[in-house]
This record gives sequence, structure tokens and C-alpha cells, in this order.
Amino acid sequence: MTDTTELLHQPVLLVEALAGLNIRPDGRYVDGTLGRGGHAQAILARLGPEGRLLALDRDPAAAADFDADPRFAFIRRPFSRLAETLTEWDWIGRVDGVLLDLGMSSPQLDDPQRGFSFGRNGPLDMRMDPTAGMSAATWLARVDEAELAQVLTEFGEERFYRRVARAIVAARQQAPIATTARLAEIVAAAVPTREPGKHPATRTFQAIRIAVNDELGELRAVLPQTVLALASGGRLVVISFHSLEDRVVKQFMREQARGRELPLDLPVMGQPEGMTLRLIGRTIRPSAAEVAANPRARSAILRIAERRA
Repeated sequence: MTDTTELLHQPVLLVEALAGLNIRPDGRYVDGTLGRGGHAQAILARLGPEGRLLALDRDPAAAADFDADPRFAFIRRPFSRLAETLTEWDWIGRVDGVLLDLGMSSPQLDDPQRGFSFGRNGPLDMRMDPTAGMSAATWLARVDEAELAQVLTEFGEERFYRRVARAIVAARQQAPIATTARLAEIVAAAVPTREPGKHPATRTFQAIRIAVNDELGELRAVLPQTVLALASGGRLVVISFHSLEDRVVKQFMREQARGRELPLDLPVMGQPEGMTLRLIGRTIRPSAAEVAANPRARSAILRIAERRA
């Protein structure tokens, strides 16, 4: 077995995620966001010869260096196709744990060619899968000002969304916005005040990335599929990195735990229908020590739910 101290990429909330999955040596597990393989490698280290791990990721750069392990398989596709994938594997209703780490990996952020970061100049791409869909540069060239403003306030919670949208539209009329540095400069000039410790373009970059990759749509699509995937007692563990994601996850888990509420005047006995999940523990956040070692972990939130019988 692989020692977990020799991980390919140190992931956030690793110990807490593994505990949440409640891993059985002979269980079947799904890592819906393989990334650089940190969580996957740690899960494999806890599986016995009969255990299995299936990983998905839409990023072509996702690590699959240990796919020679007969217990492991990697399929490059978005997690919104989870049910389709598990149907192919005959795993529907037979999975003991699903992990979704919604954060971006450090290599993604640190690679200027991916265009995710305002801190490193590069082409304005931002796609999780650079081989599919519309780049951020193309999207910015086509989106109208009203839609752009809506994206900035809804996905970035940008206070000055109208000013930023107006500035971007004005700037693209002079020349295409093709690099991260130019977009960051435009936003910085449009935002009159700065949040302490944050670059003024932080919220704009987040909003555009979410829009380009339909991240919230993908999340809303996969969550009901995880319920279909899980066996009785199987665990769903989700790590979110901003309030928009966490709100979707929290609402979904609570709805599935509460079930369908019927009118009070109906003579119904027993528990409400549709109670598919049981909430496990409280919201988990990184320790001070983890945040000190990895500042990108500071906004992480982990939630756990278990499939009812």
C-alpha cells in the first residue's frame, strides 16, 4: 500500500474527508474530482485487495499516475455524468462513498497557460477542460453588459458589478481582452475600494470561471446522482470553497434529509417520503495549522451525509 505521507498533491481536509467516507477495505468508492490525485491516493492506501476506486475529472491534466493499480480506474469526463458512468460499471446503488472536492488544484492555479489566476499573466482561458467549450476570452468578447453584470453579482458577489461590467465592455471595444493581466488591470481600475487581503479582481475572476465552466449547474446535476449511486450506509462527502457552492450542497443535503413535506391537514402517518440522506456531524473547516501550512485551504467547508436504507 502507498504511504499517505507521499501524496502526489496535498489536498485540503484530507484526514477529515477520509474519516467522513468511513472507508471499508473491500468497499467501492468514487472520487468525482480526481485533480492531482491526493485524495484518491489516500483512499487507495486504505483499501484492501478487494476494494475499488473509480475517479472522474474533466481536466485532461488530472493525475492518473497510479492507474496501473488494478483497484483503480480513471475516466475523463465531468462528474455531471456520474450516473451514466456508474450504469456502465453496474455500480448504481452499490457505491460505499462518493467524494467531491470542488476546489481547484494548486497546479491549475499556478499554471499561467490555464488562465485561472490574476497573479500570473497568461492567456485568458479558465476552462476546466481546455479542449471543450468557450474560453473566458471568447466569452468576454461575446457577453452583453447586462448578462456580465448579472454574472459578476450572482457568481462573484462583486459589490461594484455594474462598474466592472461597464469597464470590461468599454475596454474590449478598444482591443480584445486576451490575457489575465489585462483583465486584472481593467477590474482594478474600476473597483474604487479594495477588500483587505484580496486583489480587486478576485471576485471577477471567480465569477467568470464559474460561468465559463457552468460550475453550479454541474454541481446541481451531480448531487441527485450521488443518491442513486450510494448503497445503504454509503457516504457523500463534499468539500466546497465558496459560499455559493456550499449553499447548494447544504440545501440539497437538508432537503434529502428532511424529505418531502406534505400538507399538515393530510392524515399521513410515519416519516415524510423522500428521506434519502442522514446528515452526519457538523460542518467541518480546516484547522489553524492546516491554514497556516496551506493558505488556500482557509475557505474550505466539508459536509457529510449518509444514505438511508
